[in-house]
Amino acid sequence: MGDVAPSSAPFSVRSAAVERNTNETKIKCSLSLDVHPQLAPQVISVRTGIGFLDHMLHALAKHGGMSLSIVCDGDLWIDDHHSAEDCALALGEAFKAALGPVKGIKRYGTGHAPLDEALSRAVIDISSRPYCVAELGLKREKIGDLSCEMIPHIFHSFAMAAGVTLHVDCLRGDNDHHRSESAFKALALAIKEAVSRTGLDDVPSTKGVL
Repeated sequence: MGDVAPSSAPFSVRSAAVERNTNETKIKCSLSLDVHPQLAPQVISVRTGIGFLDHMLHALAKHGGMSLSIVCDGDLWIDDHHSAEDCALALGEAFKAALGPVKGIKRYGTGHAPLDEALSRAVIDISSRPYCVAELGLKREKIGDLSCEMIPHIFHSFAMAAGVTLHVDCLRGDNDHHRSESAFKALALAIKEAVSRTGLDDVPSTKGVL
């Protein structure tokens, strides 16, 4: 009797769209965790009003294998805080909604990403236990129009809204642009691994629930 090839499940896209409207920002965010060259091509459009944040979120989506659209109208005449924080919150909300019940995924993901002399590591647990430690060792006050103090806060805000445990560390590097970008790319790789489907329908926890 010959081998029987397993049937492949139909391709499906885990996606969500959220709007976040406050007195400080108005944000529209849509996120797809799955892309396919024919059925669901990757599309990325990021307009936060903060150039370096656009660059980082574009890298996050690109290397995370996600489609992302985010538009923010924020009170940048005050500073960059509200826009950067709220974009991260909206992204986290969209991520949690797109993922849905935590079943049939790897749950854990680890990513290492170099950028020239800089090397960062990100570890994520889709745990429903929001927590974040982000140690990037940035020294500059700003990169473009994004305050360096906001970059760890972006990771923290995303983790809180997404309901994930997240550790991001820049292991080495001299250039703060490189340190930051390698951190976002490391997170992208960690997310891509953690949300990948296992082909099972189980909850990846000894508790049986997440």
